[in-house]
Amino acid sequence: MRLLRAYIAVIDRFNYGVGRVIMYGIFAMMAVLLWSTISKFSDQPSLWTLEVAQFAMITYFFLGGPYAIQMGAHVRMDLFYENWSVRKKAAVDAIMVFCLIFYLGVLLWGGLSSTAYSLGHFGSNPVGFFADLATGEKQIGTLERSRSIWRPYLWPIKTIMCLGIFLMLLQALSELCKDILRLRGETV
Repeated sequence: MRLLRAYIAVIDRFNYGVGRVIMYGIFAMMAVLLWSTISKFSDQPSLWTLEVAQFAMITYFFLGGPYAIQMGAHVRMDLFYENWSVRKKAAVDAIMVFCLIFYLGVLLWGGLSSTAYSLGHFGSNPVGFFADLATGEKQIGTLERSRSIWRPYLWPIKTIMCLGIFLMLLQALSELCKDILRLRGETV
């Protein structure tokens, strides 16, 4: 049980810190959109603003997700849930967290595949590609770019997406640990 508590403490502290920093990212996105509006009125619209705003929103969403899970800010049907005992809530939450973990695992695999593709790997084993890349056995191929007129590289945002999914997976495991402790009658 000490191991569960230690895991919860480390993951919750880390994701809390990331979430508190990322929550100010909304201001970066607002600044980009404000610049976009100003540049359109000056008859010289910036081509990069829409994609940078989209990238900022993706970063905000994926890196803020673990913080939202931790704070309980996600959607929940409170009609029945609110009247349940702590142990019943923990049991239902544990089942739902297993579903979330499965979903995040599939999402992470797809994100890794997409990131590997954006780095020039066109095979079917993204984990092997990243392992070979880390050991120097493989090199980065042709980098994927957006099809817009600005044409930014896509690997940075796909890497952030994978990092956010991984952090959500770690936070989901932390929530599962909390539910296990609650089912045992312990306080979290």
